[in-house]
Amino acid sequence: MEEIYKMYSKLVYNYLYSLSNNTETSEELTQETFYRAIKGIKTFRNECDISVWLCQIAKNLWINYIKKENKTKIIEFDDNVENFLIQDNIDNNIEAIQLYKEIHKLDEKTKEVVYLRILGGLSFKDISKILGKSEQWARITFYRGRIKLKEELKDNE
Repeated sequence: MEEIYKMYSKLVYNYLYSLSNNTETSEELTQETFYRAIKGIKTFRNECDISVWLCQIAKNLWINYIKKENKTKIIEFDDNVENFLIQDNIDNNIEAIQLYKEIHKLDEKTKEVVYLRILGGLSFKDISKILGKSEQWARITFYRGRIKLKEELKDNE
C-alpha cells in the first residue's frame, strides 16, 4: 500500500484540491482516502484502475465532508451521548473554536482519542486498534477527556 500511496497520493490530492480549493481540506481528505482504501482493499475487484477507485473514495469523502460542513455550525456536549451533537447555527462558531482550543490543551493520548472519536467518528474498538491499547482504555481516556473539556468550557462561560 505504501507504493500505491507514493504513486497516487499526488493525483488524489490534486483531485481533492480541484474540488475544495483548500490545501488543509485536501490533505486531510487525501489521508482519509488512503485510510479507507487500506480498510477496504478487499472490496477492490480490479474492475477499474486503482486510481479511479481511489478517486471514487475521495469523491465520496468530499461529498460527506460538504454535507457535514453544511450542518456543522455549533458543537456542544450532551450528557446523554458520548460524542458531540451538531446543530444548525451559524452565529455561534466561536463556541466551536473555543472547544477546539480546549481539546488542543489535552495531553497527547487523550487529544488523539477525542479527535478520533469526534472527528473520525470511530468506535472505541477501532480507536483501540489504531492506538494499540484496549477498548476499555479508549473508553476511559475519552470519558476523562470529556470531563476535562466540560469543566474547562464551564469555566470559560
